[in-house]
Amino acid sequence: MLPFKKILWPTDFSDPSLEALHVASEMASRFSVELYVMHVVSSLPVVSAPSGPTGFDVSLYEEELQEFAENSIREIIGKKIPKNIKTHSIITSGHAVDEIIREAEEKKIDLIVLATHGETGWRHLIFGSVAEKVVRMAPCPVLTVHPPKKEE
Repeated sequence: MLPFKKILWPTDFSDPSLEALHVASEMASRFSVELYVMHVVSSLPVVSAPSGPTGFDVSLYEEELQEFAENSIREIIGKKIPKNIKTHSIITSGHAVDEIIREAEEKKIDLIVLATHGETGWRHLIFGSVAEKVVRMAPCPVLTVHPPKKEE
C-alpha cells in the first residue's frame, strides 16, 4: 500500500462527504499524491411515460443532473482543494458502489477516502451503506470518515 500515489474521493456533495474531502486533500497534499474527485449520477429507472406537456423528460433530467455534478465538482476543486494537489474529476452514471469499485480498479487507486453518513436502525436497513459495501468490495484500503458529532 505505501507509498501510495492515487487517492479516490467519492462524493455525493453532502456535508459528511466534505469532511472526508478535508482528510483526502490533506493526505494528498502531505504525501504529494494525485486526488481523484468522483461523483456518480444515479441512473433513473426507465419507465414508459406519456410525452408532451404532461410527460417527464428523463433524458433532460439526466442531463441536468450531469451538468449539476460537473459544476459542483468544478467548484469544489476550485474552492476547497489546495492548488498544489494534482486533481482529476470523474463523473459517471450508474450504481454508486459498482462505479466506485470500477474506477478504483481502472485507475489503480491506492486509497479510497469516503464519508459515512452514520445511518443506523431502519434507515441503514432500508438504504444500506455505500461506504460499507465499498469497504467490503474495494481492491485497495478504504478510509472512512464519520460525520462530526452533533453538539447537544
